[in-house]
Amino acid sequence: MLKSDNNNSLLNSNDHNDDEKDESLLQQNQEVKQQNIVVPSPPELPESLNSFLIKTTTSSCKDPKSIKFKTFLHNTLYDTLKKRGWKETDDETDWDIYWADIHWVHENFDHMYLQDYQKINHFRNHYELTRKDLLVKNVKRMIKTVEKECGKAEAAKFNFISTSFVLPQDYALFQEEFKKNSRSIWIMKPVGRAQGKGIFLINKISQINQWKKDPRLTRSNSEDQDQIEAYIIQRYINNPYLIGGKKFDIRIYALVLSYSPLTVYIHRNGFCRFSNSNFTMDKKDISNLYIHATNVAIQKTSPNYNVGKGCKWLLYNLRNYLSSKHGEEIVDTLMTNIETLIVRSLMSVQKIMINDKHCFELYGFDILIDQDFKPWLLEVNASPSLTAETHWDYELKFDVINDMFDVIDLEKNVSDEKKPLHKVGGFDLVYYDGPIQHERASSYKSYLGCYKKIPKRDKRTKKHSHHHLTDSSIQK
Repeated sequence: MLKSDNNNSLLNSNDHNDDEKDESLLQQNQEVKQQNIVVPSPPELPESLNSFLIKTTTSSCKDPKSIKFKTFLHNTLYDTLKKRGWKETDDETDWDIYWADIHWVHENFDHMYLQDYQKINHFRNHYELTRKDLLVKNVKRMIKTVEKECGKAEAAKFNFISTSFVLPQDYALFQEEFKKNSRSIWIMKPVGRAQGKGIFLINKISQINQWKKDPRLTRSNSEDQDQIEAYIIQRYINNPYLIGGKKFDIRIYALVLSYSPLTVYIHRNGFCRFSNSNFTMDKKDISNLYIHATNVAIQKTSPNYNVGKGCKWLLYNLRNYLSSKHGEEIVDTLMTNIETLIVRSLMSVQKIMINDKHCFELYGFDILIDQDFKPWLLEVNASPSLTAETHWDYELKFDVINDMFDVIDLEKNVSDEKKPLHKVGGFDLVYYDGPIQHERASSYKSYLGCYKKIPKRDKRTKKHSHHHLTDSSIQK
């Protein structure tokens, strides 16, 4: 595992908290064992947490109270903005940062003049990465380009999306592929929807024909009411890695400050989303989304959904579990492969993304790992949910958002000459016009899942009515 000489000093400085930590870890282990999952001791942190708290200030620092924000959200994001001392405004133009929704960006961004200091949370054509059909198109194009310039072996490294077609326009191509293995199962997803809406599985061509005739799938806002909503159909990954017999995927947060040069930070904290029902590939169950979909919006409607525990697990816990069962080398390789998958997907849209110094984007990458420890990219979210389901979910998202604003640095705490910093809170700079090796140059290992545990609420903020849940939520 990742080690550092600072670990001993960190542990010694926290002796007075040993009892509290031991009690918390014991409680977690007992709860997880009830699910037949054994969580080993936490991994050693790569460096002292104190180093995350050091800020290099400059003479040009801005008073946080002078920073104005505008947002349409009133969840964890809003709490974080207020906690930093920033002031909310409803003014259409007088703001330092605007957390806008994608529809506002599409309708207004091209018609606005922004001051140099103003920031907005989306790139103009973010959909090239975050719309499912365009993501597939851009990755396929990247594979062809790399194969032509560097050969098939290098191009194969971009093979992280399951075989995919866009319907209805690629129907003939899909039909030809389906006939090669008529026993395969495919999953259909609407290209422009989220939260698992409209997802279903098929194993017969006839089911496609029924889909095309379903009036519920026509575009409700289209002048041509006979136009079928575009769907992406992908070969279903039928050998997912399971924990406790249940399927899960992983949410990773990636922050992009620029596409020219490509500047990517990845947060060490993330989480897994579990299904509520045991996984099976039995044909009679292919319509059961409680088995096959991990979206929280779907799982929350399951009859056996536990509101107190939720259906998520910390990436920190996943890394511990996998290390105890399969060894640290396999887990190091897996996490590094996930990290490179994220960077390569961003590289696939780098040349077509409209870069703008006013823009940044916090993406939510959804990744599935199979039984061979190969990571697969399911989708990329332009607006990952920042509403918390549980206490630890709230704290995790608060940390990610707060660290993100430290990276963006509206307060000007770090001089431009020292940017981009390699580490800011839980964020690691992993790509800056090329891979970043840091001190790990001799043996690169991802820090995904190696971050500190979630702090207690009473050290962070007051309770909110939609967060009144217990620490037992660190369960699948």
